[in-house]
Amino acid sequence: MRRFEGKRGLVLGVANKRSIAWAIARRLAEEGAQLAFTYQGERIEKSVRELAESVSSPLVTECDVRSDEDVVRVVQEAGESFGGQLDVLVHSVAYAAAEDLEGRFTDTPRDRFWMALDVSAYSLVACARAAEPLMEAAGGGSILTMTYLGGERAVPHYNVMGVAKAALDASVRYLAWDLGQKNVRVNAVSAGPVRTLAARSIAGFPTMEAIVEERSPLHRPIDADDVGSAAAYLLSDDAHNVTGTTLYVDSGYHAMGM
Repeated sequence: MRRFEGKRGLVLGVANKRSIAWAIARRLAEEGAQLAFTYQGERIEKSVRELAESVSSPLVTECDVRSDEDVVRVVQEAGESFGGQLDVLVHSVAYAAAEDLEGRFTDTPRDRFWMALDVSAYSLVACARAAEPLMEAAGGGSILTMTYLGGERAVPHYNVMGVAKAALDASVRYLAWDLGQKNVRVNAVSAGPVRTLAARSIAGFPTMEAIVEERSPLHRPIDADDVGSAAAYLLSDDAHNVTGTTLYVDSGYHAMGM
């Protein structure tokens, strides 16, 4: 089944082959989607370009999501590559300083607090705003972002990133309301611990993995392909009446009280 045949998408957040964003992109491409990609900085450019080439991407471009001008430029470039239309936007972007993902949340300095919220939450708003006209031209579209349970509950060492995810979760709901009149859906996937480049910066990540596997109803780990499958559902027409929603892919851990 090729649910994304003829669909055009923009994917933000691929860093390497272990990225959740790449697992999503690979699944979309396998089902027929044509995809454009962004990268952040020269350090990962080569890796992203190689992955994009493997799915015959027409566009790979740098994007600093802290810049409104950069976001607008990237979405415009995607529109030019796709005939002025866009069906899918995958937002898998987040950042907090490594020193703020250990120790006490109380010690987070003001400048790094706002940086985490800017990159991890406001960037979704900026991307949605830029993509709205292209999705309206396509007759509708679907936007997906990546969140985590740390935005709902206190997770030791997740700290300021948890606050940023809480802002992201609320943004999903408000964007869903605003964009619904244009037939644009906005949803999130909340994944359990997945071994990615970003996960390495979280102190005690192996402990998080072990606790989820021990206490979740399914007692098993989560990998990027699990997230890719869930994301494909939310982005596809199978979920045409699903918006403003968070889908948990965490072996059921979020449902447990203890």
